[in-house]
Amino acid sequence: MKTKKILLPDNELPRQWYNIVADMPNRPLPLLHPGTKQPVTKELMNRIFVEELVHQEMSTERFIDIPERVQDIYRIWRCTPLVRASELEKALDLPSGIKIYFKNESVSPAGSHKPNSAVPQAYYAAAQGLNRMTTETGGGQWGSAMSMAAEMFGLDLRVYMVKVSYEQKPYRKSMMNTWGADVFPSPSDTTEAGRKILAENPNDGGSLGTAISEAVEMVMTHPDARYCLGSVMNHVILHQTIIGEETLRQMEMTGDYPDVVIGCFGGGSNFGGIAFPFLRENLAKGRKTRLIAAEPTCCPKLTRGKFEYDFGDVAGFTPLIPMFTLGHEFHPADIHAGGLRYHGAGTTASQLYKDGLFEAVDIEQVESLAAGVLFAKTEGIIPAPESTHAIRAAIDEAEKAREAGEDRTIVFNLSGHGVIDLYAYEQYLSGALKNYTLSDAEIAKTVSRLEKLA
Repeated sequence: MKTKKILLPDNELPRQWYNIVADMPNRPLPLLHPGTKQPVTKELMNRIFVEELVHQEMSTERFIDIPERVQDIYRIWRCTPLVRASELEKALDLPSGIKIYFKNESVSPAGSHKPNSAVPQAYYAAAQGLNRMTTETGGGQWGSAMSMAAEMFGLDLRVYMVKVSYEQKPYRKSMMNTWGADVFPSPSDTTEAGRKILAENPNDGGSLGTAISEAVEMVMTHPDARYCLGSVMNHVILHQTIIGEETLRQMEMTGDYPDVVIGCFGGGSNFGGIAFPFLRENLAKGRKTRLIAAEPTCCPKLTRGKFEYDFGDVAGFTPLIPMFTLGHEFHPADIHAGGLRYHGAGTTASQLYKDGLFEAVDIEQVESLAAGVLFAKTEGIIPAPESTHAIRAAIDEAEKAREAGEDRTIVFNLSGHGVIDLYAYEQYLSGALKNYTLSDAEIAKTVSRLEKLA
């Protein structure tokens, strides 16, 4: 192997985001108004989201230009490296025909892939003349990225951080505060939704669905504010496709082409970001790359959920979304991969999964952290707990290929580093980390309450 790390020169960086909707065999079902059950209008969406983001959400254009100012900021850390995981390959004793690459999104200022969408969302908000934004964050990566982007464009930002992560990862809060954001543990006493949950259970550790409820409630009571979301919605995944577009060009430079592309899966942003450009190649050029979403066993919306219309939040403030879901009242276990503790999958990812265009696997927490430790010992990067799910899936694919005597090129998205998530590793190394078993009855309890609209 001649080169371990592959970069693109500035003049070859992608200038457009890719919109998978243009090439989907079956377009996503529309979002529905929770009262009328009719498709939501742009006017209603514009009250919650930034207008240009609503336009992108509903767009069927194949490619959307990246504004020059956004490109300028992207160049602070992009192109991100595509790296041959040669030391991991050696540790696994893989034959030469099995290759593992990773796209290193941890090199961004916020330490994850999240600024890819945070920067354009802040840019469009400022261009609209807004000055206040609200959002939620699970593990803190999105909140950190949005805090950085909001500061760059002079926006005030309020972040509702899932309480269990707020307590486990205090330095994520410090990052957000350093960039000027106000951060609240969710559920909080600052919203009606939060107060209701705390009244029922003062020790509630929170969930992304709860944090979304609080953030959206703040928008509904502050006409000058808008809500920014870090996953699930198509405009977010659209921005993240810069990952896959770069990876396609970098793989050309290696002379290899992936047989398998893997990303961890919470709401779909980092998986869709790396996978959807390769799915375009499958659909348009007859490529056969397998695309694998790796989700946590304790929050298995793809592998064990149902495709129905559901709210994106616990309180039921959002439109009804056609998604694979465990039910918006589902409360996931307090695993360390906070960014994956979400009950549903985004609309585009859900429809594509329903159509059999990508695969999903579920990964236990202890096994994912074990893969993260091995990756840290071999490649030198301590991965985010979310990213360890993709690493575990990549290792599993490599070992299956070895057992079958097959050559295989595997690419996974290292969506972020775990330097501020070391409590998870401390728990793993001390033997205190545990897996969570989720029964069919627990899933049925929340799924059965969904209204059958899909």
